Amino acid sequence: MAHTILVVDDDEHVLDLLQVYLLKEGYRVLGARNGREALELFGRGHPDLVVLDIMMPELDGVEVCQRIRKTSRVPVIMLTAKDEDVDKILGLEMGADDYVTKPFNPRELLARIKAVLRRAAEWEDHPGRLLQLPRLEINPANSEVKVDGNPITCTPKEMQLLATLASNPGRVFTRDQLLEQVWGYEYFGDTRTVDTHIKRLRRKLEVPGDCPWEIKTVWGVGYKFEVHS
Repeated sequence: MAHTILVVDDDEHVLDLLQVYLLKEGYRVLGARNGREALELFGRGHPDLVVLDIMMPELDGVEVCQRIRKTSRVPVIMLTAKDEDVDKILGLEMGADDYVTKPFNPRELLARIKAVLRRAAEWEDHPGRLLQLPRLEINPANSEVKVDGNPITCTPKEMQLLATLASNPGRVFTRDQLLEQVWGYEYFGDTRTVDTHIKRLRRKLEVPGDCPWEIKTVWGVGYKFEVHS
């Protein structure tokens, strides 16, 4: 069955262009021109992925993403203006899985959509084993993380990132390796995506100083999950 993609952009040229490309690839496409219409279509159409512009009338993309995240873990790719780093980071902090900068190459966006959908399907089919560490439990099968027995709400990418690191304690992952393993990007991708997700994970986990584990930054390289003896 074809995946359904919800494309949200107030620029009719961009919306029409993406619809043409996605339809050619065999996707079912829903198109919205503002934030309120996007939320209505999201509720009715149950898309498998959302391509969401940030700058829109009615409700902007950040607000739409935030509302989607209250009820759904569906992948979201944000479209951001060129060099607007604040928009990129804010979109990721609201729960977006990734972003693409305008003007963009439609082929690159298609590649990212395919990669995100492929990773989501792989994760659903093979979510990984239950991980139990002191004061931490990660259950990929039901997308549940607990710290000291308390459930932590994570997006799919946060869950996959945490599970990847925690499954390999002590191993240092470069940002490019994490992009490839979690996002599926071998040849392109902004490593700030990884940094922002790590930042959000740390904030959500709220690890106290006496915790026996941590997500540690390896300066100039990447990250590792370190378990203290």
